[in-house]
Amino acid sequence: MKILAIDDQPLILKSIELKLTKAGYDLSFANTAEDGIIKFVDENPDLVILDLNMPDKNGFFVINYIRELKKSETPIIVMSGNKDEQTILNAFNQGADDYIQKPVGLNELVVRVNKLLKKPIKNTIAQTENFVSQKLQSKIVGVVIPCYNEEKRLKAAEFTKFVEGKLGYHLLFVNDGSKDNTLEVLKEISKGKEDYISVYDCAKNGGKAEAVRQGILHLTKDKQIDYFGYLDADLSTNFNDFEDLVATIENSNYQIVGGSRMARMGANITKEGGRAIISKTINLIIRNILGMSFNDTQCGAKVMTREVAENMFNEKFLTSWLFDVEIFLRMKKHFGKENVNEIICEQPLKRWIHEDGSHLSMKDSIKILGQLVQIKFSY
Repeated sequence: MKILAIDDQPLILKSIELKLTKAGYDLSFANTAEDGIIKFVDENPDLVILDLNMPDKNGFFVINYIRELKKSETPIIVMSGNKDEQTILNAFNQGADDYIQKPVGLNELVVRVNKLLKKPIKNTIAQTENFVSQKLQSKIVGVVIPCYNEEKRLKAAEFTKFVEGKLGYHLLFVNDGSKDNTLEVLKEISKGKEDYISVYDCAKNGGKAEAVRQGILHLTKDKQIDYFGYLDADLSTNFNDFEDLVATIENSNYQIVGGSRMARMGANITKEGGRAIISKTINLIIRNILGMSFNDTQCGAKVMTREVAENMFNEKFLTSWLFDVEIFLRMKKHFGKENVNEIICEQPLKRWIHEDGSHLSMKDSIKILGQLVQIKFSY
């Protein structure tokens, strides 16, 4: 039986293809409503899976064509991140047979497809028991992981497990001119998973700021990505906390959401004693420079909108470790100092652990004080 999936995000379509092909279906794809209509006429599918939010003509255009113009009763499943009740009702009123809200488990999708096509659900559940639980996300998120001599610290299994279970994330490892075998390790991690994990190689070491900048600019070329972020290679901020940052920006008007390593009840925030003292001193100076009440600008976990990614990373940063401060100063200029406090969110993390082997030494922390002076006068 043939299924036509219509969505403007190839990463979503790839995930659907892998799952439904394993369930015994023949898949066809379209990235626009117009292309979807052409394929519907040419291929006469047994079922249509449809996203609502697409550029130009949306999913309702396709539903109307199938039901009103073609007078077809082909089952239609709307699969969308839109949770507005009126939108859901409109989809059913215009002829959708089912409405699935993303994020959704792909095993659930197979069961719903089988039900509409009157295939035994019991067999479907048996087929999916050996598969790992996979969630199709509502938005596509590109994450930059800067790497410099990380051969021995990279937790390859954790990165792989995450992208296999959270479909809709793309991890971009940026090799920042490593002198060890980091590049080879990264290529091995991405092997066979290039749709979800890729590697960007910088021939020369340019520092963390430039590695993140190059990675973000590379990801912005992929128009299917909704949000952009960066995360430390040692996973001192774990994926659970990063997903919380994504959820906050997705359900708000914030332009950027950053993690904060604030010690608080119920949070596991661990720092070395000397590092904690230097950190507090630096943060006090940063607050004065920014004119904003941030507790922690330097946490290596942030997620942002496309507007921030495309406009705040065009020019090189002055410093390697304080580029977060520069991002906020650039946002202040771009959005206006009256508005910037309303579009930046600092979100406390549940866990942050200082990992052995950090490339930022106590000596570097002291150098940062001089770099802050440089930033103050340059901006």
